[in-house]
Amino acid sequence: MMSVQIKLIAGSILLTGMIGLAGCSSNNEAGNSESQATAPTETAVTATSEPEVSPSSTPAATPPETAPETAPETAPAATSSPTEPDKDSTSSNSQNSDKQLKELLELAKNGKVPGVKYAAHTGLIDEVEADWGKPDQQESAGKGIYATYTDKHVVFGFNKGSLIFDVRSSDSALQKLTLKQIEATLGKPDDTKVNGGDKIYTYQANDQYQLKFIIPSSTGTVDHISVFSEQDSFNNMAG
Repeated sequence: MMSVQIKLIAGSILLTGMIGLAGCSSNNEAGNSESQATAPTETAVTATSEPEVSPSSTPAATPPETAPETAPETAPAATSSPTEPDKDSTSSNSQNSDKQLKELLELAKNGKVPGVKYAAHTGLIDEVEADWGKPDQQESAGKGIYATYTDKHVVFGFNKGSLIFDVRSSDSALQKLTLKQIEATLGKPDDTKVNGGDKIYTYQANDQYQLKFIIPSSTGTVDHISVFSEQDSFNNMAG
């Protein structure tokens, strides 16, 4: 009877041991399966870490930043094109001065300056005063008497017989002219004189009249012009 009990006890111990071994082996297999399951997660992490490099790779494309810096440097080269309009404006100014000077010469042939109807050799200072009023200033100078009308930029020289022999204009349109422009249109002057700081360039318009350009050395441009009747400057009524 005892041998049977011993056999039962030994069998139960053996069975328990076998169950324990089976449990251990299943635990080991579960552990292995867990380790295998976690492995993909690690690779997944490493795989996701690769895109983190892409943001840092974008700054590598720095050449586009340098390109805009060079563009403005080349752009000013286009400023050379305005030289063409400058040539046109120079040509236009030359044509304007040429036309203006030719008109001055034609007026001078009739004893007149632009914008004034009273002429040397034919006009009387009395007619001027009746129309324009008394002059702002009147004084004797040189060969006659000179009446200044400041607002009109005109001076009349007349003799004691009231005959006008000199008509002068200092209109602003005349004060842009240079000797170079004058000579380009009218040629070299017939006479040149120096009066203090001024140079007087004289052109013989015809047998009766002279056209004079008075140019100060300080400016190099015309200060005023004069249409002069020399024969009338001698005062036959002087006594």
